[in-house]
Amino acid sequence: MISISLYSQQDNLALKAEELIYSNPDEAIKIASHILNSNQEPQERAIANLLLSKGYLVKGDYNNAIIHAFDDTNQLDRIDIKTRIENHIIKATLLRKLYLDQQSQEYLNKASLLTSKLISDKNLFESQISLEHIHMLLDRLNTDEAITAIDKAKIQFKSFLITNFDEKRAFYLVKERAFFSLSKYDSAFVYIEKTLDLLNSSPKNNLYEKALIYKELGHLYLQKKEFEKCKENLFIALRFAEIINNPFLLEQINNDLAISYLASNQKNQHKAYNDEFLVLNNSVEQIEQESVNTFYNIFSGQEEKQLRTENQKFTNYLYFLLAVLFFIIIVGILILIKSENRKKRIKEIINYLEVSRTNFLKVKPSIKKTSKRFIIPEETEQNILLKLKRFEKSLKYLNNDMSLAVLAGQFETNTKYLSEIINKHYNDNFNTFINKLRINYIIEKLKTDSNYMNYKISFLAEESGFSTHSSFATIFKSIIGMSPATFINLLKTEREEIKKNTK
Repeated sequence: MISISLYSQQDNLALKAEELIYSNPDEAIKIASHILNSNQEPQERAIANLLLSKGYLVKGDYNNAIIHAFDDTNQLDRIDIKTRIENHIIKATLLRKLYLDQQSQEYLNKASLLTSKLISDKNLFESQISLEHIHMLLDRLNTDEAITAIDKAKIQFKSFLITNFDEKRAFYLVKERAFFSLSKYDSAFVYIEKTLDLLNSSPKNNLYEKALIYKELGHLYLQKKEFEKCKENLFIALRFAEIINNPFLLEQINNDLAISYLASNQKNQHKAYNDEFLVLNNSVEQIEQESVNTFYNIFSGQEEKQLRTENQKFTNYLYFLLAVLFFIIIVGILILIKSENRKKRIKEIINYLEVSRTNFLKVKPSIKKTSKRFIIPEETEQNILLKLKRFEKSLKYLNNDMSLAVLAGQFETNTKYLSEIINKHYNDNFNTFINKLRINYIIEKLKTDSNYMNYKISFLAEESGFSTHSSFATIFKSIIGMSPATFINLLKTEREEIKKNTK
């Protein structure tokens, strides 16, 4: 269900579009397009994009669904968290259908992370995430894992499913798919009938789900060689699929009809539906290829835009970044040197890191314009310096809430004095000063405690006071010149070399 936060007329339009998505997706798309074109507010545009991506998904138009699902507006932090969760789930669904499993799982993980922060509707979104995961397993024929996931979900969402029939119906349908995959057709029939009963009792006219269920029912009868019942249900599915004009459903239905007629020795009908299947199959392949290209183009564009933003934000670090890039290239060249130079190469890199680790907090005097210096009393400056030295020896810098203002408060001074003294004596701003202390701490742990080399990067990030895996990795690389994973691998290699030499 769309998490709507619009008002008055726009609110009513969004609700109307949501109601029509599964019965009249073309009309839902028209309404959502009107909302998108007549609004500039990010939240309203994000909801319109979500409606459009869902509408196009129902129609099997994955290309347009991707365009709206991956619109830049949807990524803004000010967008309602529930809207962002739904957006991530539909991205995962689209990418799964395009066989981009790794990317699909990434967005499902993002949805799960946001859902963990919810208070209301948590079960709703967790059940949808669980369903998408099960669909992935079934699509890739990991049936045993899917059965385990379904049983686990049945326990987890037992109370929730009592009053939420849409989700209950969806779990019945995946259970049917699982039994079908295991060739347990009688059990599959039980769950498809349960799904159909719930759908018929629903006040919603969900043509997409009706087409899907009757297609599954026809497919079951086909496996049991009850061809008349097979065709009867497939024709019902065909009628619904034609209304929403979904080429993927139409392709599967026509294929089953062709097989059914072939098995019934009705060659003319077989040819007609098989020809239609071949046309649709070609269309489906084109849609999939175009959609994959669109995704990568959008993804690349967003990556480039993000890179430009980061470059603009960190202009003052341009030369430093270039130096890091040069260092990475040098490391890459060293890695390619023949095996007889490997020991020497590793030793040089480790020596470099050791020197870097022990010296990066030393004073590096530089010429500064005195006009920009604050006049700080000598006694105050020495007192703050002494406190800084004590601070370096403590572990307070591992607190991820540590800021210039917090530290200034602890030192009983003001932020201008503290910032100026750090800049003057450490040749760094406050953030770099703290980050170097944290990186130095985790490097020391890695070198002195071998257990740390087996921990996940996310644990190392949290242990050293960083709020996220990505910020830790970025800062580690900017200071040390390589990623945490590369650094850990080098340490492991060095220890292996030492053990060999010892033996």
